[in-house]
Amino acid sequence: MAAADFVLGINAKLYHGADDAALAELTEASNVKDLTVSVSAGEADISTRANQGWRATVATLRECELSWTMNWKEGDAFFTAVKTAMLGSTTICLAALTGAKDADYSSGPHGNFAITKFDRKEGLEEAITVDVTAKLAKYIAWVDIQPA
Repeated sequence: MAAADFVLGINAKLYHGADDAALAELTEASNVKDLTVSVSAGEADISTRANQGWRATVATLRECELSWTMNWKEGDAFFTAVKTAMLGSTTICLAALTGAKDADYSSGPHGNFAITKFDRKEGLEEAITVDVTAKLAKYIAWVDIQPA
């Protein structure tokens, strides 16, 4: 089957589990609203006079940050795991994929993440939500599911 011309965000999945969990062992986190996957790299200036007056830059260490909003939902396994990781300064295994973990062309980062932000929002006419930021602590893999 050919890859789709586009991928809808509603079909993306965030999975969670114990540290170092294999992709097959991870459980879908359904209590997630909007999610952003941010991958960036540091920079090193490698400019020389031989570059004809142009600055030269090379990418150095990469970093990955996930940020999402979720409902405040006591008793939800994912909510509890994220809250526990934040309060205990521990990590949680996450995989943020463009589709199901067994779907063709599903892609995204998989690793252990430290929860660095857990902001509760209490809007007057809204459900209580939490804005979460997770930063990569241990890289496991960049998942790219290829068709069989």
